[in-house]
Amino acid sequence: MAASVDPLVVGRVIGDVVDMFAPTVNLAAYFGSKHVTNGCDIKPSIAVNPPKMTLTGHSDELYALVMTDPDAPSPSEPSMREWVHWIVLDIPGGTNPTRGNEILPYVGPRPPIGIHRYILVLFRQKGPLGLVDQPASRANFNTRLFAAQLDLGLPVATVYFNSQKEPASKRR
Repeated sequence: MAASVDPLVVGRVIGDVVDMFAPTVNLAAYFGSKHVTNGCDIKPSIAVNPPKMTLTGHSDELYALVMTDPDAPSPSEPSMREWVHWIVLDIPGGTNPTRGNEILPYVGPRPPIGIHRYILVLFRQKGPLGLVDQPASRANFNTRLFAAQLDLGLPVATVYFNSQKEPASKRR
């Protein structure tokens, strides 16, 4: 059984980034040994590299993954909502994003101020997408519009984590 959307409503992921949906795929994400669960805290220093991820789904189905920050540059003034951190398309079901086509390379969290939400959204594709242009800018990305342009429909899985700037003395 896929995860509940309740934490996504409480965290305003549903509303700010995606519309209400029924999860049908399990998506697991880890930064090192830290399992990403809705609303957990992840330090930017452990999220420098993309998360290790696995997804369920059938091997004959393809998936699209988008990671965005709807709180850029500041949660109280998100004038750059959404800042897109990663886009991977054509991911075979039952595998992970390394098997897909990365169209926008991963950039880890770098929240300048406040606590930011980082949203990993998975869509089921209707077929191979092939060549897709990178967004013109990472700023002011719109997950809903991107999904509409590629005819992806509603998400099949979403998980989010929180991150905030680390004090200089605590960085590894």
